[in-house]
Amino acid sequence: MAVDRINVEVAYALPERQLLIPLALPLGSTADQAISASGIAGQLPDIDLTQQTIGIFGAVCTRDKVLADGDRVEIYRPLRKNPMEARRERVQK
Repeated sequence: MAVDRINVEVAYALPERQLLIPLALPLGSTADQAISASGIAGQLPDIDLTQQTIGIFGAVCTRDKVLADGDRVEIYRPLRKNPMEARRERVQK
């Protein structure tokens, strides 16, 4: 029996909550197709999904990345502050 669908998740974390949307998609689907199918744009109208960096399990990828069964597509929020600068400020306090 040939497998023609994959199970993936689309994730987006806010400071107060995390959205995790499970999907079943056709084999050969891309990260961009998963984001579109998740409907996350309707749940988070304030974010610009065309400008967000994405990744799979913490590894940055392009939107045309073909997904494998079990992948989690993560949509990353922009950093408020450079991590090195934030660390320097914490050390100085």
